[in-house]
Amino acid sequence: MSWLKRKNTTEETDEQLLLRYKFSGDLEVLGQLYQRYMPMVYGLCLKYLHDEELSKDAVMQIFEELIGKAKKHEVAQFRSWLYVLSRNYCLMHLRHTSKNAAINIDNVMESAFILHPDENEHQEAHFKLLEHCLEKLAPAQKESINLFYLDNKCYKEIAETTGYSLNDVKSYIQNGKRNLKICFDRNSEK
Repeated sequence: MSWLKRKNTTEETDEQLLLRYKFSGDLEVLGQLYQRYMPMVYGLCLKYLHDEELSKDAVMQIFEELIGKAKKHEVAQFRSWLYVLSRNYCLMHLRHTSKNAAINIDNVMESAFILHPDENEHQEAHFKLLEHCLEKLAPAQKESINLFYLDNKCYKEIAETTGYSLNDVKSYIQNGKRNLKICFDRNSEK
């Protein structure tokens, strides 16, 4: 795992490196910043993808995504933002590539999908149930959940897009997750 070794060649803060990248577009600067967090990204990918080679590939793909997204988004805490970006990448990868994905009831929207190799026949039912439960949400909750989890928007972006206050957005997402879990639990028992 020598490719994960941290080579900190600069004393600049994350914010300084990110700002320098935004102005220069220099991929080496972004690479220096990303390299600081590659072990975290790899560990997160391994947690979700359960495959070392797939996780290594994901680390590189996340860097590719970072090239464009780091310029577009206002990033207050790079580490936290990168963690969410990486988690969302893994979840979307599982959703789009795995025929064995299913909903994790305990964390309906947090983990969203986990692999169940012996439950292929249940996959479609889980997705249909999630869609059914999403339709049951109040419009503001549904909109906030979709923007947060499917469009990877942060609270601030959701508030700007929808016109809801920041506190309302947080509340809609929290209550929407709770309502999804309740709906999922009720309908899973049938």
